[in-house]
Amino acid sequence: MATEYGQGYGQPGRPGFDGAGAGERRHLLPAGLRAPIEGRVWREFGYVLLSLPITIAAFTFAVTMVSLGAGLLVTFLGIPVLAAALAGARGFGALERLRARALLGVELADPVPLQVKKNGVMAWMGALFKSGTSWRNLLFMVLHFPWAVFTFSVAVTFWTTGWALLTYPLWQWTFPMYAGQGGIQLYGDQNHSVYLDNPFEITVTAMLGLLVTLATPWIIRALTTVDRLMVHGLLGPSRLATRVVELESDRGVVVDTAAADLRRIERDLHDGAQARLVSLAMDLGLAKEKLTEDPEAAARMVDEAHGEVKTALQELRDLARGIHPAVLTDRGLDAALSSVASRCTVPVQVEVDLPARPAPAIEGIAYFTVSELLQNISKHSRATRATVDVWRVENRLMLQVTDNGLGGADVSQGSGLAGLAERLDAVDGILVVDSPPAGPTRVTAELPWRG
Repeated sequence: MATEYGQGYGQPGRPGFDGAGAGERRHLLPAGLRAPIEGRVWREFGYVLLSLPITIAAFTFAVTMVSLGAGLLVTFLGIPVLAAALAGARGFGALERLRARALLGVELADPVPLQVKKNGVMAWMGALFKSGTSWRNLLFMVLHFPWAVFTFSVAVTFWTTGWALLTYPLWQWTFPMYAGQGGIQLYGDQNHSVYLDNPFEITVTAMLGLLVTLATPWIIRALTTVDRLMVHGLLGPSRLATRVVELESDRGVVVDTAAADLRRIERDLHDGAQARLVSLAMDLGLAKEKLTEDPEAAARMVDEAHGEVKTALQELRDLARGIHPAVLTDRGLDAALSSVASRCTVPVQVEVDLPARPAPAIEGIAYFTVSELLQNISKHSRATRATVDVWRVENRLMLQVTDNGLGGADVSQGSGLAGLAERLDAVDGILVVDSPPAGPTRVTAELPWRG
């Protein structure tokens, strides 16, 4: 796969960095002052308010159905009751995932669908009992109830208290007019009472309300962080299911990559060495016919055919080196990378510090990663020098290719670097590109050791 290293040169962008100031809105107020009026805070507060009635209904359903089903297990009726509880839990889990996405902005994938292998009610109930998602959703319905009561009490108390105190100067007049007192009573007994009724006390009350109002969004955000963790842990796909999906995706990448490599080899053979060998056979046939009539012409044709044989052999060697170089198998990464560096158009310094050789598959991926990056430096970077460093950190193989070229390479722009990142990801590897405009460019790859 040809990695178009030059695509994106001169464009800003570093993986892992947002690009401060790029595409971001500028606010007149700092985050602490604008938090009470931001849409995110109101959505989180709405989530907390809705959690109480929804969770009460869910908790009541879960406890009632599980208790009833457990009590009826001595008869056959307990099994369908528990199955209905698990089915209701899955429906509630779907509702909670939707609510978390809409109000909390949680990026959450749906769990694995219910796997019913046979038709019939019994098969459906059996699938419910075997599904870990059903039990985790039911557990969420029970555990979320006390937390929802706590968060509702804290959030509503802080929210109403803060805004009430902040707006106290606007409604303080209702006390002397309707309650017969100067303001909010701080203290009172048989002898005397203390009211917030003079301008200084009213101002201090409003300032205290401002502090509570400014602190309330952060308190609500801290509370809903626990909700996010519970939603991720109990309502999302399990780690095993997520890993299975990742492995299926990686397998697809490996299959696609292998198919692309086979097509490339077939194309190179068809357009290169095969075409030359066909032409060579024709030339030798003509030389054979002229051998008795015109020996000198036949000798020239044989000499030209000899040159074609050398060219075809060189193309076959290059093709074999592209599949898997013999020097890599015989002498390892140090010699193989030194060989590929010698063919680069810019001077390359290679430093390999490995205590042993990794697994052959990892060694091959490391070789081709460095090979493609050096090819891209030759074609696109306009660099004058480059370095290749290879070392081991615990159970990871680290590669780093650096050049002083134009920079601006970005793996997120859909260039060939993205394809290289997919190849590494297929074996649990990572590709990080650090390439600011005007350079230098530093590409770091991390692979599992698997020695």
